[in-house]
Amino acid sequence: MSTDSGKKMLGEERREWILKLLKDSGNPITGGILAKNTNVSRQVIVGDITLLKARDEPIIATSQGYMYMPIPEDKKRFEKTIACFHQRDQAEEELNIIVDLGVTVKDVKVEHPVYGDLTASIMVSNRQEVQAFLGQIANTNAALLSDLTSGFHLHTLTATNEKAILKAEQHLKSAGILIEEN
Repeated sequence: MSTDSGKKMLGEERREWILKLLKDSGNPITGGILAKNTNVSRQVIVGDITLLKARDEPIIATSQGYMYMPIPEDKKRFEKTIACFHQRDQAEEELNIIVDLGVTVKDVKVEHPVYGDLTASIMVSNRQEVQAFLGQIANTNAALLSDLTSGFHLHTLTATNEKAILKAEQHLKSAGILIEEN
């Protein structure tokens, strides 16, 4: 995975190398690993990723690292934003309900009184990814974004069919997590 030479990779060559690596990998790759293998700082990698995203490259930042996420034409995805409320100890239940129905939790959004809308990528699609995400929260003593709003938050859900999202909404409603419009 590393470059052949021990010298610093420059601009466009580095971005092309990063893009190829992300395309070829089916797994997330951390900025630290990319930085080490191109002999630049992690901050340079963050800038490179920003430039690649500006070119409409489908790169996402997950809690496990960067991923190249192209959507094939025949794999159109449905997306919906839902409003949720729960206590901190229900986060795992909420995420598992969603992923168990074949739905991906793309992100979480909250409305902060000072900063306005805050959005963070989650990108969990199965229980293993849910455990890794929550484990990272626990290991770093990080707050959930919903902690900032006493449990109120939005999630963007994505799935290959609309029925899966509707079913997830039904299950979240039964669990008392989904906030419905009156």
